[in-house]
Amino acid sequence: MSFSDFNLAPPIMTSLTEIGYQKPTPIQALAIPKILSGLDLIASAQTGTGKTAAFMLPALHQLTTLPKTKGKGPQILVLVPTRELAIQVATEAKKFGKHLPHLKTVCVYGGVPYPPQIKSLHQPYDILVATPGRLIDHMDEGRINLSRVKFLVLDEADRMLDMGFIAPVEKIAAATPKDRQTLLFSATLDQKILKISKKMQNQPFEIKIEPDHTVKGNIEQRFYFADGMGHKLRLLDHILANTPIDQAIIFTSTKRQANEIALQLHEKGHRSGALHGNMNQRQRTRTIDRLRRGQIQILVATDVAARGIDVASLSHVINLDLPYQEEDYVHRIGRTGRAGASGVAITFASYAEESMITKISKMTGSSINIHTIEGLEPKPKADRKFGRSQKPNGSSFDNDRRGGRRFPSKGKFKPFGKGRSGGSKARFGGKSR
Repeated sequence: MSFSDFNLAPPIMTSLTEIGYQKPTPIQALAIPKILSGLDLIASAQTGTGKTAAFMLPALHQLTTLPKTKGKGPQILVLVPTRELAIQVATEAKKFGKHLPHLKTVCVYGGVPYPPQIKSLHQPYDILVATPGRLIDHMDEGRINLSRVKFLVLDEADRMLDMGFIAPVEKIAAATPKDRQTLLFSATLDQKILKISKKMQNQPFEIKIEPDHTVKGNIEQRFYFADGMGHKLRLLDHILANTPIDQAIIFTSTKRQANEIALQLHEKGHRSGALHGNMNQRQRTRTIDRLRRGQIQILVATDVAARGIDVASLSHVINLDLPYQEEDYVHRIGRTGRAGASGVAITFASYAEESMITKISKMTGSSINIHTIEGLEPKPKADRKFGRSQKPNGSSFDNDRRGGRRFPSKGKFKPFGKGRSGGSKARFGGKSR
């Protein structure tokens, strides 16, 4: 199947050709025909599966066929949970509608001054991408008229509900026409999502795309055991000094660590910067722009702030701390290896986190290579055992050509020792994060 099979308007197809879109993703292949047929849609699909194109392309096509409606205000309204996603969706909408005459997109979100948004809202526009809180603020001041909305899209609806946006979302939906087409996208379809679907949608068609946690073959994964944060930083210094790196993201678990490590790297001569939730939107946008322009070579970020980063020149991802959830590991390392390029994902972990490594190996279905650096080896565990052999070359492990050990895929890893006794006492999980 190709995008030409959808018979989208020629200006949209011209944009897709320029972008390089040829074959639709599974969510796009299933969703676009249903949306074009006028059905409400409830879809379960993970981040990064092409959801924006799945709802924006057919909505734009419908605008080219429907009679123009007099008045001001959006015809396509997309609600998203975060500022970063709002910017990302608005950028994609502009790309897809580049060749549609007089089409304008407005993006409103919190954390930035009101005047520029007010100015944009006073001019004619067709697409509005917004976070619920800031949109309600503009509605309460009479700056937005939603009477022209033909498509209401709730993107990452589960996150919006988790963030407490249920009341604002319902208020916004109530201000739109009842005959609108409502599209709801969520990573999960639990009872909370189904409840809001019943309130806002009319016999929606349901699509469920099973999450794909496999790691792309062009991303090399390397794991290093570390005794504590000091050991991790020594490993990091060695890797940065001895590895050709175009650009890299270092993930850490706290905002304070992000700032401190970025400062340390800057003092050592690296072009570094930090990205985390305590930064306002203007600071975040400026930092990401500097990364894209190559002014920042090493970005130190938390998970909260790193969503939506898509920079093709990122050659390395370094996990200074393991994420809380194994799914976030796949999301993190997916920041490298973009657009067909090769990438390297490096992860530091303590012995106490062996269970998380096992979960990652099982979820991704890939073997995890354990490496060491001569002179920077971790301290051995007092009760460390390898079963039948005292060397890591028995049935539980295989030596790779780099001298590391390999965790078998599909969760068959046998832990070094019984329980969590011995070894590093450094804490990187639970309440210490």
